[in-house]
Amino acid sequence: MLPEKLKSAAELARISGEMRGTGRRLVFTNGCFDLLHVGHVRYLQQARQLGDALVVALNSDASVRALKGEMRPINSEEERAEVLAALACVDYVTIFTGENVTGLLGEVRPQLYAKGGDYTVESLNAEELAVLREISTEVKILALVPGKSTTGIIEKMESGSGKKS
Repeated sequence: MLPEKLKSAAELARISGEMRGTGRRLVFTNGCFDLLHVGHVRYLQQARQLGDALVVALNSDASVRALKGEMRPINSEEERAEVLAALACVDYVTIFTGENVTGLLGEVRPQLYAKGGDYTVESLNAEELAVLREISTEVKILALVPGKSTTGIIEKMESGSGKKS
């Protein structure tokens, strides 16, 4: 793991405040990132281009299980954090325990919040959206890479399909 990239909420709040004070933008995104694939990488690269630094809030193992079921995650939170931290487009990684990032968003106060195209502003978690509006964080929905998803990869593995996509 690249420990200099792994940050606590308090550290990210300090970084966000410093960036805001100098006119720079902290971009925030979150997710499970269980089996990293090209869709994730392209999404994270796009998100990073929207600002001066990108923080990825990673669902903890317990959070992934609550959202995706008992068979997930495939990779541990430590391993998922290490893989994300190894990406040049990711500046910071933090692990959160809840099913949503409402509290973390309120503490970090990023300048921009990015989500993938499987969401719309209207379909975001209502509590998260309320906090984003309260802290005046811009929301940007980024395009998905068609046909690329962790669930699709798992289904392909389970079916024994050797088709290349």
